[in-house]
Amino acid sequence: MLCQFVRQFGQKLIRKRPLEPIDESLRPMAHLNILNLVIMGVGRMLRGAMYLMAGTVAKYIAGPATIISFLVAALFSMFSGLCYAEFGAWVPRSGSAYLYSYVTMGQLYAFVIGWNRILPLVIGTAALARASSYIFDSLIGNHISEALQEAFSLHLPYSLATYADFFALGLVLLMTGLLVLGAQESILVTKISIGTNLLVLIFIVITGFIKGDLHNWRLTEQDYRLNTSGSRDIYGLGGSGLLGSGGFAPFGFEGILQGAATCFYYFFGVDALATKGVEALNPHRSIPWSIVITIFICFLAYSGVSAAFTLMVPYHQIQPHDPLPQAVLHSWWLPARYFVVIGTLCALISRLYSSMFRMPLLIYTMAEDGLLFRVLTRIHVRTGTHVVAIMSAGNLTGVMALLFTFTNLVDLVSVGTLLVYSLVAFSVLVLRYQPGQNLSKNQNTVKETDICNTNEHHLDSEPEARNSNILKSLWFPPSTTPSRKSSQIVYGCASLLVLLMIILSLILAHGSSQVFSGDSRYTPVTVLLLLLITGVTVIIWRQPQNPIPLYFKVPALPVFPLVSIFVNIYLMMQITSGTWAIFGIWNVIGFLIYFGYGIRHSLEENNEQ
Repeated sequence: MLCQFVRQFGQKLIRKRPLEPIDESLRPMAHLNILNLVIMGVGRMLRGAMYLMAGTVAKYIAGPATIISFLVAALFSMFSGLCYAEFGAWVPRSGSAYLYSYVTMGQLYAFVIGWNRILPLVIGTAALARASSYIFDSLIGNHISEALQEAFSLHLPYSLATYADFFALGLVLLMTGLLVLGAQESILVTKISIGTNLLVLIFIVITGFIKGDLHNWRLTEQDYRLNTSGSRDIYGLGGSGLLGSGGFAPFGFEGILQGAATCFYYFFGVDALATKGVEALNPHRSIPWSIVITIFICFLAYSGVSAAFTLMVPYHQIQPHDPLPQAVLHSWWLPARYFVVIGTLCALISRLYSSMFRMPLLIYTMAEDGLLFRVLTRIHVRTGTHVVAIMSAGNLTGVMALLFTFTNLVDLVSVGTLLVYSLVAFSVLVLRYQPGQNLSKNQNTVKETDICNTNEHHLDSEPEARNSNILKSLWFPPSTTPSRKSSQIVYGCASLLVLLMIILSLILAHGSSQVFSGDSRYTPVTVLLLLLITGVTVIIWRQPQNPIPLYFKVPALPVFPLVSIFVNIYLMMQITSGTWAIFGIWNVIGFLIYFGYGIRHSLEENNEQ
């Protein structure tokens, strides 16, 4: 009785959503070439708040080596983007990672991806609101922050801000009200935002290289003393102080990696390209190339801003909440400050306006599938808007913008995005070794099922296959096509690899100096983990792959997805413990909703009944 209950419960967790047949007349036409996709990707990925984050990362995390942090983030977001492209190729629809995972991997997997996709959307919008507040406050002489600091100072631990930012809350509530009233996303506003952003960016980069000084990339102890005389000894070069130990990488290799984990937020949006396979011309070429070109363009922009900032003034003198170092502006051209601030503010507010439109859609979709509360599907009678989903997303965003700093909001976005990208790479790894799947409701699956059953019966009828050694079947699969047994081997090995990579990442993140110095406590464990990872990877490599034709497949399977997973996990380990605590609370709430409500009210559950 207990075994039957556990089996039924497990089957509910892996239920897949069949694709509904669509009217061919409504199928989107393939019309996007590489240039169209690159313009779309740059518009989604190039963020106006980069000036704030570049200054913060340079001052407190990586110093001038922020450029390297952006390079690392760009390289491995490219890996994740290519995995995303194959994931989208498995489902012949324009959609999201939530839809693709529901169709291919199952309900619980889809809920985890969907719930952790809501987090970056909500937190990313809150970060834009907080950044807009910082920029506007700097424009009027920091009067807002000073008044709020006195009236609403917060003395709470972890990631909470020092004061409640009611200006950011007001911005979010204003945009939420416009959405509820039926406001439409404006293409003209989006174009103006992108153009303004590019003008400000070009101005900052040119200014930085004109007014820059290479000496700021190789500061010495004497430079620190001259610039910090009379202050507390927090910049001392005897050890890594609050502001590092000088040179191009004052916070060392750890600072570069921690900066890369934070900078990953600025490459969030690659999924917008990977899910356009149905609308792309020649998708096997245009999708991967557009991803690579978009990330490269954004890397040039972000690294140019970082270089400009750290060349103009010493990194420890950067004002993180000011989009352009005041020392340069006061000594050169004061009106430039107003051009940069006003341009950045316009780009941020228009970006905030656009991002508010994307938030409620995923919430509405999950509620429509029954995984979130049905009340979230209510539509306003007069305006036709998803009123409850909009208000729920807006209120949550407002609370986040009110209580959290911009940096901590960015960290939350990064950890949620890295988790989703890891799950996408895992899905690609598993799907390539699965037997043929039928994803549609209106197609006959008897032939496919019969083939699989015939193959398994044929294998089971042979005494050699029944009594063969387990190790022999792992290294020498009895068939050249995927079977249920081989797919289970891959799933189990991939899950084991994720566990081993988590352990290895923890050791490298918190004990890398001991590992590379030959410390006897860590080195043997690290070597053993690497050997196990290599052996399990070879076992996966030996299994037969699904020959299904896709418009794009990631190269070097299984190494490519596994490298992506490992790097994402390692970057997640660079995130602070306070951010992890908030992220854990978010996922606990999600699992309570799923197991308390979603698993019993999903459409698939109702269809089975």
